[in-house]
Amino acid sequence: MTMNSTALQRLPVAVLGAGPVGLAAAAKLIERGIPYFILEAASTVGANLVDYGHVRLFSPWRYDIDPTMAGLLEATGWGAPDPQQLPLAGEVVEQVLKPFARLPQVAPALHLDTRVLSVTREGFDKVKSAGREQAPFVIRALRNGETLEFKARAVIDSTGTWNQPNPVGASGLPALGERDAAGHIAYGIPDVLGAARDRYAGKRTLVVGAGHSAANTLLALAELARQAPGTTLLWSVRSPALTRVFGGGDADALPARGALGSALRQLRDSGALELHAGLRIGRIERHDGRLRVQGVDAEGRAQSIAGIDEIVCATGQRPDLSLTSELRVKLDPWLESNEALGPLIDPNLHSCGTVRPHGHRELGHPEPGLYTVGVKSYGRAPTFLMATGFEQVRSVVAAIAGDLEAADRVELDLPETGVCSVGGTAFDDATAAACCGGPAPTDASACCALDEQKKAEGEAGCGCGPRQVPVAEPVRIRSACC
Repeated sequence: MTMNSTALQRLPVAVLGAGPVGLAAAAKLIERGIPYFILEAASTVGANLVDYGHVRLFSPWRYDIDPTMAGLLEATGWGAPDPQQLPLAGEVVEQVLKPFARLPQVAPALHLDTRVLSVTREGFDKVKSAGREQAPFVIRALRNGETLEFKARAVIDSTGTWNQPNPVGASGLPALGERDAAGHIAYGIPDVLGAARDRYAGKRTLVVGAGHSAANTLLALAELARQAPGTTLLWSVRSPALTRVFGGGDADALPARGALGSALRQLRDSGALELHAGLRIGRIERHDGRLRVQGVDAEGRAQSIAGIDEIVCATGQRPDLSLTSELRVKLDPWLESNEALGPLIDPNLHSCGTVRPHGHRELGHPEPGLYTVGVKSYGRAPTFLMATGFEQVRSVVAAIAGDLEAADRVELDLPETGVCSVGGTAFDDATAAACCGGPAPTDASACCALDEQKKAEGEAGCGCGPRQVPVAEPVRIRSACC
């Protein structure tokens, strides 16, 4: 079914997901006077943050509150937290997201316990073209066992990736036996010192992963080991080099992020954990009443770890692509991110913890009116910050409103990690070549001279050589510089 443009424009905008970025999109739509609705699968806003609500974020409040949301809240007498303080993830929900969801401009448009199943165009499958852009979007969802449909003029997909964890298996598939061992595997960041304490106290736990989730879990397990005798921790990472894992330390523009990596390095150096660097797990099996993982190292030699009671899988997340399978989307083949973002955030290439400013043009798809924002826009790539999502939705909503001047005026000033790497390898020796043929400087930018030149020109990243795509893949050269 097609509509004339006037009728189509009268339809609301659908926001999928009521996390911080989805609610920020709602704030921008309110500011623009555009009708909208929000569909959220969980029974509360910010459900993913609630899941790891015990974790203290390394970004202070000033990066964690969208300014338009703050403005709407302040009109009710709400007071902003100290912008320099570090909140718990749960505090973001309680102090910002829930009060915002209760606003009279928001509450009637918020549909909780409503799980989106799929999005399509009314009367059009993916193949049919003629008149497609005049057809409204149809969002099919499930609530209390009932299938519902909602119509919209545009769709902002901010459903995130937290509920789609990557497996323990290093090949992208669950390790053999991983599903059978599910009762002893936790994905994400379990509350080791709180609700999950009894599960890990006095146990031998293997943490798999090299990101901030793994670091938080390992540090919590180390504290638990000091409190509960018999608690031991093991750490498995797929890369043999750990500089990117440990981060930039004092060179990180977010001090708490740098401190997290430094604390993890100290834990490794103290001998309080058993490290297995370079292990790529392929099998999990029962052995003498406990678990044993088997895999290979970077040279393909067989490796195994036995005597494991519990596994925490902190190997990242991936987007659910099934929601838009009947729409025309364009994704990066590596990362499953928005295609235009791929070269900017690819962890295989040089990274200094920055990404070029981007907005509606990078976040849209061949399907007019469809935008992927928030952490889902990054696909499988790590290091997304909420502040990125707030700027993304400002640009996207401006584009939906037809204000292309504002939509194209995108700015993104992200705090750098203080780590540079080339070709996905971060050297554990600080004197090794780190960027464009020389060691990374120790100042806060922690990047090479060419990187600084690029930033001065309004770009980000380092101009190290291009990555050549193997001949077996579609021929493409992805530049290591933005």
